Amino acid sequence: MYKRIMVAVDESFMTSQVLSDAVALAKATGARLAICHAIDETILSNREVAMMLPNSVGKTEARLRMGAQGFLERLAGEARGQGVDAETRLIESEEKHVSDMLIAAAAEWQADLLVVGTHGRRGIERFFVGSVAERLVRKGQTSLLLVRGEDPDE
Repeated sequence: MYKRIMVAVDESFMTSQVLSDAVALAKATGARLAICHAIDETILSNREVAMMLPNSVGKTEARLRMGAQGFLERLAGEARGQGVDAETRLIESEEKHVSDMLIAAAAEWQADLLVVGTHGRRGIERFFVGSVAERLVRKGQTSLLLVRGEDPDE
């Protein structure tokens, strides 16, 4: 069935459930797992931000990368501890939307399936924030598993 499963994680309340579902599916199918995290650097590439914080943008980007890599390695360790062959992918862009980065990463890694969480945003917040999952459904070519979740703060 699936041989290469990529799971997209962020540092939200959904990460545990999304990873758990991806690991269970990888175990059931004997698939390899790539745990992927996207760093959206679009705000840092904004000229006005760079002018206001000329010495801080590079340091901020480095801290984001270091924190994200540690986050990914911790999750990969959890997956490996459950007997799943897992690797990590850290993707970033100053120009692309997170969904476009994930589509490209899944294609590059030749994923059979992309697993992502939905945060359950509704109404005006979703209008302004947008939905990575919705964009993946519309634009992606890789099969997609959406793990639905509701914000525990609602």
